Amino acid sequence: MINVLIADDQELLRDGLSVILDAQDDMEVVGQAADGREAIERVRETMPDVVLMDVRMPVMDGIEATRQLRAAGFERLGILMLTTFDLDEYVYEALRAGASGFLLKDVPRATVVEGVRTIAAGESLLAPAITRRLIERYASEPPGRAGPPPGLELLSPRERDTVIRLARGRSNAEIAGELVLSEATVKTHVAAVLRKLELRDRTQAVIWAYETGLVRPGESDSLVGSYET
Repeated sequence: MINVLIADDQELLRDGLSVILDAQDDMEVVGQAADGREAIERVRETMPDVVLMDVRMPVMDGIEATRQLRAAGFERLGILMLTTFDLDEYVYEALRAGASGFLLKDVPRATVVEGVRTIAAGESLLAPAITRRLIERYASEPPGRAGPPPGLELLSPRERDTVIRLARGRSNAEIAGELVLSEATVKTHVAAVLRKLELRDRTQAVIWAYETGLVRPGESDSLVGSYET
């Protein structure tokens, strides 16, 4: 069973999500919270697999709650942010705080169900195209530097090629096609990137690529990855 906690300041939405998720054979809603502080308390009490966390809540918002949960050692907890807008200005900060992905509140119920399953399986939930739009809009232009980004020397050329394409919004299948590799090999490269850079998931890898300057907003693919290792 996938144990789910729902954190949202709208009681009607919490109840609606509870009905949808409890109706699944492989899911159980183990608790609800009306704000971020309460969400942290409920997580400690119920130890869920996944938290559906609203971005904007009173007392403590979902971003700070996510940050505190990660700092408290809940690294394996899946945190799926709920937002009203697909380019909510807070979504980028939520991802930097450690969110596993995000969903719009008006998506079909089947999308919510599959989203919870995806996060419970240890994967991130952020469509490649949305990843690129978010990061390009909110990532600050890094200062000029004389050498490669920190950590780049740990990656093999293929791993570097992979993370560049991740940051450009490519799916595993698209990366495999461009690099003439199998999807299984691409997954292996992604896993190696995450391990070497000590990152939680592919979304964190995308953020790393932009924040370190390996990939820059607006550059064409032919211009990225020009650092020498």
